[in-house]
Amino acid sequence: MHHDPIVYTIFLIFSGAALIATLALYARQALLIAYILIGALLGPWGLGYVDDPELIKHIAHIGIIFLLFLIGLNLQPQELLHLMRKTTVVTLGSSLAFTLIGMLVVWLFGYSLSESLLIGLVTGFSSTIIGLKLLPTTVLHHQRTGEIIISILLLQDLLAIVLLMVLQGGGLESGAGLANFMVLVRPLLYLPVFIGFAWLVHKYVLLPLLAKFDRIQEYIFLLAIAWCLSLAELAAFLGLSAEIGAFIGGITMASSPIALFIAESLKPLRDFFLIIFFFSLGAGFDLSMIGTVAIPGLTLAIVMMLIKPPVFKKLLMHGGETEKRSREIGYRLGQLSEFSLLIAVVALDAGALSASGSYLIQFATVLSFLFSTYIVVTRFQSPIAISDHLRRD
Repeated sequence: MHHDPIVYTIFLIFSGAALIATLALYARQALLIAYILIGALLGPWGLGYVDDPELIKHIAHIGIIFLLFLIGLNLQPQELLHLMRKTTVVTLGSSLAFTLIGMLVVWLFGYSLSESLLIGLVTGFSSTIIGLKLLPTTVLHHQRTGEIIISILLLQDLLAIVLLMVLQGGGLESGAGLANFMVLVRPLLYLPVFIGFAWLVHKYVLLPLLAKFDRIQEYIFLLAIAWCLSLAELAAFLGLSAEIGAFIGGITMASSPIALFIAESLKPLRDFFLIIFFFSLGAGFDLSMIGTVAIPGLTLAIVMMLIKPPVFKKLLMHGGETEKRSREIGYRLGQLSEFSLLIAVVALDAGALSASGSYLIQFATVLSFLFSTYIVVTRFQSPIAISDHLRRD
């Protein structure tokens, strides 16, 4: 009936997302909620208009690659190390606390110890997209609150990437032996060589090219995309993840004088693929599983939303931050992460999670997005705040 299924699918994704996103904005919700909902509605478990979510998932993976590239592109190596030193204790301490609490909650609902551990681990991450999208630009780039949130989210993203590497190497799969252990260790041995290679190519190839042709915007755009995807492919070939390759590519390019221009140029491309990514997550959600995961998922989301703000507040105040700033940061980081969604899918494919465990993570994550966004836009400054005196961009 449809001459080009890809064009038809993209039409459904963006037309449907635009409609639901309009409703989401009126409800003061993050737009990614709209993308997930329209995916669930139109996917094979909903109305069935999109019957090949795997194809969409493969296309959407590019969005995650660009997301990690842009995160790295906004952090110069010196700044990265400085921020890490400041928030390492807070990030690791909070992640450990959330992992133990999340693990206990899920275990009480009858999940196995290994599944409970993995689900507990993903509860330790907060959403980079929601955390940064709901920050006013002035706070994000020019205030200490923005610096702390960025550094915590960055460290969490690094931990999530390590967990993805473990899953892709089979390290958490039941019965994994020496062979799987070596599959995990070998990429870690390649990592320093990969970083050194990326730095050398950037210094002696990319920088001279950028200096010579910096007035030709189209060429800069093309070179940045080629660099991002080349390192992603090379990292995947070495057994690292494409995500970590793109992230390292972004960090090495961050020292370029036109890094900010490159980051701004690539944002629309990243957003295009991220919309498809979140749609694919919704399309892959089996709606018949809601009855199975509704109660444990709701419980997990509520517990984490109640626990995260005071834990962050206590750790940040212990590190010398003011009570007001610590409290606000705790609420802004109170949700689960888009990495939680990604890990849930990867873990299911790798056999490290049952379908029930994967859908539990996805359901709890989406609920935490809804709850957290509502709390932030009603109590703190944000671009989509409900009251006029809190709305800042």
